[in-house]
Amino acid sequence: MVGDTDDDIQTRRRGGSGHRAVPHTADVRIEAWGVSRERCLVEAALGMVECFADVTAVRPTSMERIRLAEHSDEDLLTALLDEVVFRLDVDGRVPVDLEADTTDGDLDVRLALAELGDVEVTGATPKGVSWHGLHIGPDPYGWSCAVTVDV
Repeated sequence: MVGDTDDDIQTRRRGGSGHRAVPHTADVRIEAWGVSRERCLVEAALGMVECFADVTAVRPTSMERIRLAEHSDEDLLTALLDEVVFRLDVDGRVPVDLEADTTDGDLDVRLALAELGDVEVTGATPKGVSWHGLHIGPDPYGWSCAVTVDV
């Protein structure tokens, strides 16, 4: 991806996954990567959570499964991130871990959730996902994506 450091490239060559926030005017821009589409999607969601909360020392209090219909990779990315925003806004819960697999053509996601009051809020909470500049797709090392999150 554009802006990859030599360390990032070496990590990706070894099959590593990850995410980072990059500067963006008034919003949050997240870049994520993984060896598979599913891992890339998980990293994007974890990256979004990391932009507003420190969940490293928090244990989940509940587990939920969601199934997202596969229309396009872009739809899956926005739908997954919208689910994170929904749980935050409506339920007051934050994903502390995620897993995703493709099942019967859909994305099956398991969310380990903690109460918002149990996490340290470190930034502005996300309000939505922008389609402007959204990208997800295969690359030389697996999959990568980039998305702007409205805060």
